[in-house]
Parts: sequence; structure tokens; C-alpha cells
Amino acid sequence: MSSAQHPRDVLFAGEKPFPALPAVDHYAGSEKLMRKALALQNELGPLFDLTCDCEDGARAGAEAEHAQMVVDVVNGADNRHGRVGVRIHDITHPHWLADLEILVPGAGRRLAFVTLPKVRSAADAAEQIGALRRIEAAAGIGRALPVHVLIETHGALREVWQIGALDGVESLDFGLMDFVSAHHGAIPGAAMKSPGQFEHPLVVRAKVEIAAAALGCGVVPAHNVTTELKDPAVIRADAQRARREFGYLRMWSIHPNQILPIVEAMRPDFSEVEDAAAILGAAQDGAWGPIQHAGRLHDRASYRYYWELLQRARQTGMDLPDQAVQRFFKD
Repeated sequence: MSSAQHPRDVLFAGEKPFPALPAVDHYAGSEKLMRKALALQNELGPLFDLTCDCEDGARAGAEAEHAQMVVDVVNGADNRHGRVGVRIHDITHPHWLADLEILVPGAGRRLAFVTLPKVRSAADAAEQIGALRRIEAAAGIGRALPVHVLIETHGALREVWQIGALDGVESLDFGLMDFVSAHHGAIPGAAMKSPGQFEHPLVVRAKVEIAAAALGCGVVPAHNVTTELKDPAVIRADAQRARREFGYLRMWSIHPNQILPIVEAMRPDFSEVEDAAAILGAAQDGAWGPIQHAGRLHDRASYRYYWELLQRARQTGMDLPDQAVQRFFKD
């Protein structure tokens, strides 16, 4: 085995690689806000995804017009990084299929993902994914678009492991507001914001189950939005709790002020990034066999951990040690 082999070619042989997604999924419902978000993405780099919202963004009766506008945004010159996805209408809405029939032939080659809201079961998600695949094939897209699924109903939470295991699913996203509303007042409104969202037992149960299912199925758990729009310390604290206490690797944003505090909260500790670079460099030099580093044994299990940590660091805009850039991210 060549000592120059890349970790992505060695460490996950025969396994589905874990998705490498930016730490923030930013939602915008109007053309103005979509273009404003793209301008920020071009300023900061691909530190966040943009989701163009056809569910809450479209006016009643103007769904087709809104979807076509999204096609134009996705295909436009401002989409420089290819990190723009779309949320379609839910399966109970009469326009969900038409959304796909407009968006996929129109922009499928440039869409980063499709998000499915308010699924009630794994069968709902499978039906919409099946329709997506048929439309992709008919349009000659040539690839299967990744799918993100919102877990915000009782049925979706009950079947979250089955949903996470569906072919093509890349992310499971918690929809806090709709989830709380679905409890008919049994969960107080205080649980829609902090600190209640991290303390109410029914909400905590949902967050833990979604994160466990996502990680167990090899997909990314994405945390709900924070309602704080102005205070970066509060936004950062919410993201830190989501990351450190609940295992979420990604979080929604609904205002540009939220993006950087979330990115900062999702960044790994730099000392661990330095360790990761040193350990992976030594492992590559040793043909990926076991090594000792700082008096501790490392093998492929820890190499996988540190490789994914390095990727997260890069996705959050951290400056990586030069040796890591030269070895692993030169392309």
C-alpha cells in the first residue's frame, strides 16, 4: 500500500462516506433575500448552504411562479459555489409534485439538495424521493440529488430511523416550531426558544432521537433555528449547546446575523485540529498502520475520527496547518 494514499480512499473502503456539509443551512423565501444570501456566500466562501424556500416562501396561487424564480436563482451567475438547495411543499400540499417538475428539469444539474418538509412517515419520504428520482431520470439529470428530510411530526419522529436509512437521504433536520405546535398546547411556547428548547423533556427526547438516528444512519443531523436574531452571544450559545450536548453538526439560520455565530460555534477546537493534522500525517507516512503519537496508540478508528474533524474544520473556514493542506486538500 502506498504511503501517499489519501484518507478518503483508505479509511472508508466499502462504507458509505459521511456527508461533508457546511455547518449552516440558511433559509430564504424571497428573491431579494436569496440574492442577498448569495452575495454573502460569495463574500465569505461556502461556509453555509442556502436553501431557497418554496414551502413558506411562495404566495398561495403563485407556487409555479415562485418555483421558476428559484430555478433562475439557482442557475444564475451568483451561484458560484454550487451550494444552493431548495425546500419543496409538503406531501399534503397539491403543488409538491409540480415543484419537482419545475425545479428538477430547470435547475437539477446545479441544485445541491432537495428538502422534504412535514413528512408523516418513512412512506411519505419514500414516495417523494421516488418521484424525485423519476423526474431526474426523465430530465436526464445524470445524478441523484441528495435529500434532506424535516422531522417535525409525531409520525416522522416515530419512524426517524427508517427515514434516515432511505437511499439518498443526506440530512435529518429538526423542525422545532411545528413539532411543538403538533402537541396541541401540551408543550409550552417557552420550549420554542432557549433555554426551554434544551430542557423540556419532550423536546429533548426528539432532539436526541433525531441526532442518534441521523448519526446511526450515516447522515448529518441538522438543528432547528434559534429565534434570537440580533445578539450573537445568544445565537452562538444555542449553537454550542446543539453541537456539544446534542451532537448536531449543522444548524439552520433564518437571518444573516445568525450565520457566523453558528459557524464559530460549530468549529472544532484548534488544538484538536493540530493533533488531527499531525496524527493523520504520521499515519499516511506509515501506510495507515497503527502509530504512536504523544504516547498514545492510534489506528484506523481514530484516523476516521480525525479525518472527519479536519473536514469539519475546513468547512467552517478554519486555517488548517500547512502540512494538512498540502497532504489532503491540495486539489
